[in-house]
Amino acid sequence: MKEDITFDPVEGVSIAIVPDAAAATDDSATGWQVYLLNHNDYPLSNVIVSSNGYGIQEDGESVRTSTLRHVLLEVAPQSAVPIEPIDPALFHLNNQYWVSYYRGTQIFDKKFIFVPDSIVDANLIHIALLDRQGVLHS
Repeated sequence: MKEDITFDPVEGVSIAIVPDAAAATDDSATGWQVYLLNHNDYPLSNVIVSSNGYGIQEDGESVRTSTLRHVLLEVAPQSAVPIEPIDPALFHLNNQYWVSYYRGTQIFDKKFIFVPDSIVDANLIHIALLDRQGVLHS
C-alpha cells in the first residue's frame, strides 16, 4: 500500500545549468548544459531525469515544451553527469527536472524547478564538482 512506502528526503543531489560553448546552437549564442550532480559518498542507481518547460509567453499564450526522459544506470559518488543542452530561448519559462533514483532498495525523487528568468549571469556561482560557474538548484 502507498501508506507503507517511506519517502525520505533527497539529500546531496542537485541540478546545475552552466554556460557551455560546446552546447551552442549557433556561433553567436552562448550554449548551456544541464548537469545532474551527486554530492554523496554513495552511487545513485537507476536514475531517471524527466525534463520539461511550461509557462506563459509574452503575448499571454500558455506554452508547454515536450517532456524528455533520460535514464542513467548509475551516477558515481562525488560526480556530475551531463543530462541535456538547454536553449536560452526557454529561460523565460519554468524549467522542471524531476529526478528519481534508488539508493539500495529505497527510491527517492525530487522536482527541481528553475523559475522564469532565474538562469541569468547574475545568478552564476562556482560549482565545485564541475569546477565551473553555473546556476545551481539543490
